[in-house]
Amino acid sequence: MAAQQITQGALEAIFNDPAGAGSRFPVPVMQCLQIKTLESKAGPGGNGPERFRVVLSDIRNYVQCMLATQANHVVHEGKLTRGCIVRLKSYQANSVKGKNILIILDLEVIESLGAPEKIGEPSGLEVKSEDAKNTTIGGAGFYGVKNEPTTQDSKPQMNKTLPSRTNNAPSTGPGNSTIYPIEALSPYAHKWTIKARVTSKSDIRTWHKPSGEGKLFSVNLLDESGEIKATAFNDQCDQYYDILQEGQVYYISSPCRVQIAKKQFTNLPNDYELTFERDTQIEKAEDQSAVPQVRFNFCNIQELQEVEKDATVDVIGVLKDVGEVSQIVSKNSGKPYDKRELTLVDDTGYSVRVTIWGKTAVSFDAKPESVTAFKGMRVGDFGGRSLSLLSSGTMAVDPDIPEAHKLKGWYDATGRTEAFATHSNLASMGNAASGGRKDETKTIEQIKAEDIGMEDTIWFTLKATIVYIKQDNFCYPACRNEGCNKKVVDYGDGTWRCEKCEVNHDKPQYRYIMTVSVADHTGQIYLSCFDEVARVIMGGKSADELMEMREEGRDTQLTAEFEAANCRKLSFRCRAKMDTFGDAQRIRYQVQTVSVMDWKSEAAKLAELVKQMSV
Repeated sequence: MAAQQITQGALEAIFNDPAGAGSRFPVPVMQCLQIKTLESKAGPGGNGPERFRVVLSDIRNYVQCMLATQANHVVHEGKLTRGCIVRLKSYQANSVKGKNILIILDLEVIESLGAPEKIGEPSGLEVKSEDAKNTTIGGAGFYGVKNEPTTQDSKPQMNKTLPSRTNNAPSTGPGNSTIYPIEALSPYAHKWTIKARVTSKSDIRTWHKPSGEGKLFSVNLLDESGEIKATAFNDQCDQYYDILQEGQVYYISSPCRVQIAKKQFTNLPNDYELTFERDTQIEKAEDQSAVPQVRFNFCNIQELQEVEKDATVDVIGVLKDVGEVSQIVSKNSGKPYDKRELTLVDDTGYSVRVTIWGKTAVSFDAKPESVTAFKGMRVGDFGGRSLSLLSSGTMAVDPDIPEAHKLKGWYDATGRTEAFATHSNLASMGNAASGGRKDETKTIEQIKAEDIGMEDTIWFTLKATIVYIKQDNFCYPACRNEGCNKKVVDYGDGTWRCEKCEVNHDKPQYRYIMTVSVADHTGQIYLSCFDEVARVIMGGKSADELMEMREEGRDTQLTAEFEAANCRKLSFRCRAKMDTFGDAQRIRYQVQTVSVMDWKSEAAKLAELVKQMSV
């Protein structure tokens, strides 16, 4: 019965007769012979999207297939299994280095066999035509674009109509070119065209280095399958900047370089990025509605307390407060930048501070109580969790999406009168009432026995007594410019030079960089402390004051200050992380915040613990 359902000969037609495959086999049915999870190689640590490789058979032939990420749910739900019968609703066929690859965009499992037995004796498919090697077709069409071949006498024209998905149309672009989904792009794909919307466009940025100078701009491109960043340099920057407009849909065709994405410069979840070349073809699509506007992956505001610093997230909430535009001076370039701070709340009962920059901050005109969605927000931890809109990020006010309608209903019903918790105390002891995260309290014995920080960055709280402070190099001379903190060099002529800011100071500002030994009843450990933490340890004394004692020869007074700091029991909030020193690796324990012990609170906790143990 299962064999009768399978459309024999469909694979050969898909790869060798693409023009007729859509009509002969509108929705091909095949058997799944194998499923394999592929190891992710995207970004540091291999944290890219999950991928599955599948082998499909039409009884006569079999072919290697790749599941698009939007189709992964059939594996996660346990529907796609070895031996099952599937119906291909949307797919893309191409050949990489002479090897047939079928990318499955959408499929339906119609029958799961009781035993995973192979039907028939299928053989590997051979490509008969060179012209069929890079063919994109879909049982439902990737965008349902109508195939309109061109003639020698007619100029290649863009398809004027993009009807809703059809069952027999190859997916083509201008001049009968192949439309690839963004997700299928790789350095091995050639002669491709994508149809994508520009969701964001940067300003032109310039750089000046000893080796030369240049300029660039970048855009984020989106289609139904995913997103990718594209960058234009120098001549191509002038060539394409005015052509590409934010919010518009374009056909973009090779030659265009596909390379491994530089994750430090993009917030998109794609292994690759594009670089425009001189002959890259870009044409505006006449039908602007066939491509989605934007794709969000929202994190609610409460969940921010579990997100690592510098991670990129999408957030939606109601504007509770809108601040005025202000300016700050960049510590790197010395240039002024406009910024505006917003307060965002959602139905988790939490609020968060959001900072937007530049033109976005100046032109921002959304009113309080508007529902606002942000894409591409960087998570910060200054004073607790906060958010900053990246230059590649986007923002939508009152978007027509289900999440926005839900928040609007909640806010009108009850949210307007609620009191909201914040993440402002996240850096302290983790008071749950104020929205902070409760880091687990550890003893020194537990820290060492559990190898905390060996694999992942771990936060913990330690209550310990200072037993020793290294006094030889307890501080360093730093730049006096606000926010810089870089080490300055003594020129010997009464000036101190900051190479980063390119300025000379008459004297430095000394900042603590202190190593302390602490102990509890289980052991001893060394902690690294920076300026703000060390000031608390030294009873409020600044590094400038202590260096003044040293330079004036007041060694007895200086020693007394360090002795006064010894034997103090404090509560340290620490971060354990693997670090490399010289050629050796070691776990470094860095203190993020420190607080004086609240003995009344500690006594109450101990009393409660005794009470629980006696029950």
